[in-house]
Amino acid sequence: MEELEKKEQECDLAEETSTEKTSTEETSAESGSPNDTPDAPNEEHSEGEEDKKKGFFSRKEKKDKKEEQIADLTDKLKRSMAEFDNYRKRTEKEKTAMYEIGAKAVVEKILPTIDNFERGLRTVPDESKGTPFADGMEMVYKQFLKALSELGVEPIEAVGKEFDPNLHNAVMHVESEEVGENIIVQEFQKGYTYKGTVVRHSMVQVAN
Repeated sequence: MEELEKKEQECDLAEETSTEKTSTEETSAESGSPNDTPDAPNEEHSEGEEDKKKGFFSRKEKKDKKEEQIADLTDKLKRSMAEFDNYRKRTEKEKTAMYEIGAKAVVEKILPTIDNFERGLRTVPDESKGTPFADGMEMVYKQFLKALSELGVEPIEAVGKEFDPNLHNAVMHVESEEVGENIIVQEFQKGYTYKGTVVRHSMVQVAN
């Protein structure tokens, strides 16, 4: 009988122990294991970092597009300014050339009048020189030359100078031992330049 009672007591202890283990496991399952708890914050933290990275790169891409647009517009502006500057210089050059062409044509029309002044003054008799009329004509002639000089019209030097085909037009040649070869000895018609450009060549006689 004693043996049976011991066996019954042992069975009761075993049942109580198993019951306690079962209740402990259920409690731990409901509350969750300690290893599971920190996993959730780590995942949220990694997702936040990825979002930040995506936002950073998206802002950088937008900024790069704006910089490209600014660079493109700046390049177009520089090109437009360069083209306008070239147009302005070309226009000024064309205006200057047109003005010089027009002024040169006017000077060519005036030169025969100067020639007639010079011929008239050379034919004044000696007894008429010093008279008010002769002096007045000479004053008008000098004033005429001064006005042309202020506009850029200058006579070409000829007599005693070496012949230059760019300035002189040789219509006669003469043998002379008194002067050197290719030296101008006489001027038949005076030549003129306008701002360095020949308007009319000097008509001259050259020594061989």
